[in-house]
Amino acid sequence: MSASDPRQAVEPDDEVERFEAGEPADVVPPMSGPMRRLAAVVWPAFLMAGVLEVLVFSLVDPGMLHWPGGPVLEADRMLVYTLGFFVFWGAVALGSALTQMMLAESDPHDRARRTSV
Repeated sequence: MSASDPRQAVEPDDEVERFEAGEPADVVPPMSGPMRRLAAVVWPAFLMAGVLEVLVFSLVDPGMLHWPGGPVLEADRMLVYTLGFFVFWGAVALGSALTQMMLAESDPHDRARRTSV
C-alpha cells in the first residue's frame, strides 16, 4: 500500500488530526456477496424476532405455559423469553434464507440472458 492509500492503518492521534482538518474518513470496504446475503437474512430476522417476541409475550404469560394436558412448566420467565426469541429468530431466518436460495441464480449465463432482454 502506498502512503496515500486511505485503507492504510493510521494511529488514533492521526485520525483526530485528520478529523479536525476536515479530511474524509477512511473508506470501509464493501461486504462480499455471501456476507451481504447473510446480513440480508440475519438482520431482518433479528428485528422481526424482536417484534414477534413483543407480540406473543404481550398475550402469553410465560409462567402459565404447559404441555397439552400436563402441568404448568416450572421454567424461569427469562429462560422462556430467551428461548422464544431464538426460536422466532431461527424461524424467520429460515424463511428468509429459503427465499434467498430460491432467488439465487444457479447459472451465471442465465443472468446475462435475462438482463439483455
